[in-house]
Amino acid sequence: MKKFLILTLLVFCGIFAFSQSKMACCAKPSATQQFAMLASDKGFAMSHKSPLKMHFQSSIGKAITYKTPDGKEAAAYEFKAKSPTNNYILVIHEWWGLNDWVKKESEKIYNDLGNVNIIDLDLYDGKVATTREDAGKLMQAVKDDRAQAIIKGAIAYVGPKAHIATIGWCFGGGWSLQTTLLAGKQAAACVMYYGMPEQDVNRLKTLHADVLGNFANKDQWINTKVVAKFEEDMKAAGKKLIVHQYDADHGFANPSNPIYDSKATTEAYGYTIAFLKQRMK
Repeated sequence: MKKFLILTLLVFCGIFAFSQSKMACCAKPSATQQFAMLASDKGFAMSHKSPLKMHFQSSIGKAITYKTPDGKEAAAYEFKAKSPTNNYILVIHEWWGLNDWVKKESEKIYNDLGNVNIIDLDLYDGKVATTREDAGKLMQAVKDDRAQAIIKGAIAYVGPKAHIATIGWCFGGGWSLQTTLLAGKQAAACVMYYGMPEQDVNRLKTLHADVLGNFANKDQWINTKVVAKFEEDMKAAGKKLIVHQYDADHGFANPSNPIYDSKATTEAYGYTIAFLKQRMK
């Protein structure tokens, strides 16, 4: 009888372990993981033309490092406000990494907003891609735990009194929204350009900031159906989402991208600056 009970217990434990393993492997990927998976889509990769060469040297920005909660350090690029202020913008790069285009765009935002601190986060830990093949590998290599540690480290770096806005493009568009979620009550605004939305309504309910989404109607991946679902989810969560859609393609706002659309970029940028100004007071 005792042997029978032991055998039954072992069988039960085996079945339980198998079921847990099956549940884990079948768990729905996070929004950021879903976007990273697109790197395996040949069409997605080919839609990202190799960026035009761009060199930018800022006279006001500087490289910084800060500690992350996983016991490591993270590198970033900072534009310090001229006068002390608790207004911060955390910028998240495209799938290419923290390159000169991101720094140049951040300096432009810095100048157009006025007195604000801007920090360009580096979720690739120092790596920058110049080919679509390398960009895909780097994007897929990002682990959610490490990316969140980099973001949490930046939130700790700016301090508990900081009002935090976020902005990102492509890979960084989705991570801009995730950063706002991680910022909690410190969140002031979120701007995302053609990034993967969060699809968990319960998580969206925890947002403490309005979201501005700049999307492209010709985008085959973050397409009009994805955007419409995001609008429905945000409405269900009771949160404010402002959407602007352009007759352009994924990556339209990057001037180093051969599919750059200056008209759509100018319009989206105008909405972005106005949105941030209203919330970074």
